[in-house]
Amino acid sequence: MFEFFSPVKKYIVNHKITFGVFFIILILWLFCLPKNLFEDPTSTVVDSSEGSLIGARIADDGQWRFPQIDSVPERFKQSILLFEDEYFYQHPGFNPISIIKAIGHNLTKETRRGGSTITQQVIRLSRKNQSRTYWEKLIEIFMATRLELRHSKEDILELYASHTPYGGNVVGLETAAWRYFGIPAHELSWGQSAALAVLPNAPALIFPGRNEQAFLDKRNRLLKKLWEKKVIDETTYGLAIAEPLPQKPFPLPDVAPHLTERIRNEHPGERVTTSIQRPLQQRLNLLAERHYRQLQSNEIHNLAILVLDVETRKVLGYVGNSPSDETHANYVDIITKKRSTGSTLKPFLFASLLDEGQLLPHSLVEDVPTVINGYNPQNFNLKHVGAVPASKALSRSLNVPAVRLLREYGLQKFYNKLHKMKMESLDKPSSYYGLSLILGGAESSLWEVTSTYAAMASSLNYFLTHSSTYRKQEFTEATYLQNESKDFGEEQFDPLVLGAGAIYSTFQSMYEVNRPEGDENWQFFDSSQPIAWKTGTSFGFKDAWAVGVTPKYAIGVWAGNADGEGRPGLTGITAAAPLLFDVLDALPQSGWFPEPFDDLVELEVCAQSGFRASVYCDDFKKEWVPTHGTRSGPCPYHQQVFLDASERFRVNSACYPLEDMVAKNWLVLPPILEHYYASSNPNYKSLPPYLEGCSALENNLMEFIYPKRNEAVLLPKDLGKKTSEIILKLAHQQSNAIIYWYLDETFVGKTQNFHELILNIESGEYTLTAFDNQGNRIQQLVEVRSASGE
Repeated sequence: MFEFFSPVKKYIVNHKITFGVFFIILILWLFCLPKNLFEDPTSTVVDSSEGSLIGARIADDGQWRFPQIDSVPERFKQSILLFEDEYFYQHPGFNPISIIKAIGHNLTKETRRGGSTITQQVIRLSRKNQSRTYWEKLIEIFMATRLELRHSKEDILELYASHTPYGGNVVGLETAAWRYFGIPAHELSWGQSAALAVLPNAPALIFPGRNEQAFLDKRNRLLKKLWEKKVIDETTYGLAIAEPLPQKPFPLPDVAPHLTERIRNEHPGERVTTSIQRPLQQRLNLLAERHYRQLQSNEIHNLAILVLDVETRKVLGYVGNSPSDETHANYVDIITKKRSTGSTLKPFLFASLLDEGQLLPHSLVEDVPTVINGYNPQNFNLKHVGAVPASKALSRSLNVPAVRLLREYGLQKFYNKLHKMKMESLDKPSSYYGLSLILGGAESSLWEVTSTYAAMASSLNYFLTHSSTYRKQEFTEATYLQNESKDFGEEQFDPLVLGAGAIYSTFQSMYEVNRPEGDENWQFFDSSQPIAWKTGTSFGFKDAWAVGVTPKYAIGVWAGNADGEGRPGLTGITAAAPLLFDVLDALPQSGWFPEPFDDLVELEVCAQSGFRASVYCDDFKKEWVPTHGTRSGPCPYHQQVFLDASERFRVNSACYPLEDMVAKNWLVLPPILEHYYASSNPNYKSLPPYLEGCSALENNLMEFIYPKRNEAVLLPKDLGKKTSEIILKLAHQQSNAIIYWYLDETFVGKTQNFHELILNIESGEYTLTAFDNQGNRIQQLVEVRSASGE
């Protein structure tokens, strides 16, 4: 054995310089290629879920250079191999015969011939701005052989097709196919493939009107060669040479410009396949344009549309702004911008109250003039109805009941619940927003609000289809990435945020009775398929919202001006709802949510008040309500009253024989509720008056309407006068009552039937007292200020 190694060792020692040089060359060869052959910035390219191009943004160096393709179309491959490198699959990276022919050509003729293989050309493309010398050619050959070892032949073809210049600022086959033919590379015909195969050899030929004949001749020679080599048949050849050459570059598709721009910022230089459905997106673009033309007549210049798949939380349609111009900030992606939420958070409060049993779907809630620590919420129509079913208060978007319910539920508690719903835009303490939180005092984005509505629908769907369970991370952000699967967390039996019964009851209220109060044209918003929807309008008519959900889709619409300018008539019902329903009509049928009976309970409910039926409710019905509805109290408004034999007067045992009394169950609202309720509900029956001689000494018979408790009365400036007129108002349960008014124990007037008293008064603090003719009394402190603050 040692005898064998001895001559080898001696040979190495005698030729150590040769072996040293060989070893150095081997090391240089092994490490001559950089890790990444190309470091050029690439364009951001956006595809639809079907794989079609819907948008692109130019690379940072000003070149249209799409990210590297993952396969070379067969027609182009056959064309480029026959034109550039017929023996590509046989050589090790260079072709000695081609090199010899090129040297002979260059020595005998004026024109120059390179003789480079496709592999060498890939190396040359990666080594920019290198001089075209024989030494450089040797370096290319050296590196090309290493490239052949590191990559497969198919990989090398992909590198070539992705980085070859095609004239102007167009780089790469896929880019060229879109710029010169308006189609993806895999759809190129034989004539188009041949044209792009010869173009890198002389990119200047592409300019229209210049060298077109030379370009045509080169392409046709290649097509003839493809025919002669039997790559294509005669018919294909004849059709291919008849194809026109590319002329003026095509604009790249820009179907979802604002989403494309968003992806450019979030995934720069990448090719991203989105969940966007191109046909739907194009339909949404047309709807956006049509509604923009209508809205701009009222100087409303911006709108946005977002459509989500409820199950996957993927974006199906994304219109970030209207097709206006730059003067109206059409470049702003409204979907991601924070705007006043208007009334869009009200369903979350409604569902929260239902979920905890603090409210039943149709329970009467108070809608009366309200002042809470100086905050005086107003309904949109500046009217009050006294008491209204909670479901109707939600659907009509009444502000006063919403504020009163939020106070009852707890501001901080509701704020915490919104954070559990992943509404991260609420980044200030709850005290910063106050009770106005429910009326648009907070800001959120269409992206976040629509995602939250979708999460509610998804939670209900999952409960119905997965053995009455919930997912821990149901409330999660939407995604526009086709290949991203959202992690909704582990299954659990208890809801993290809202129960299925509360969500279903909320959606049912938003669907069944969602008819905007005071708008006679609601029927135009009826759709062929059901939807739970909510509108919202911000203070000052700056933001109009309409958000809706079906079992399959969540739709969010916003309209307004990007600069925050308010416009009269810019409301959710007039500016956003029509577009919402047009979008709904563009979507496939979804059906409606089945009832989640495992989270509902059948309860006897008072037909008039919507509360749990008490022993005094004569008219009751059975309803399915959220499970915790059993915690709600009995009807507080029904009570038993005693009437005389004629049933025209109330009586008591002190003034009427017991055996002649008639007991009746009666809906009795507190005076101020009754005052407003009776005017809008003609079927409401007030309590009969007391029989003459019977005492009416009771609590809560009357209540001040104005001045409101804890609210100062402001006197207007009136040409230096010290006094001004105010109107005192009071509600009394007895229609025939007489009221005697006192200010600081001074009698100031008497009223009957309609209890309104006009009074001249100066600034100051007073005690206002009212007595009725039965001796009942109410009293409150009143502060009167002048508008000047004196």
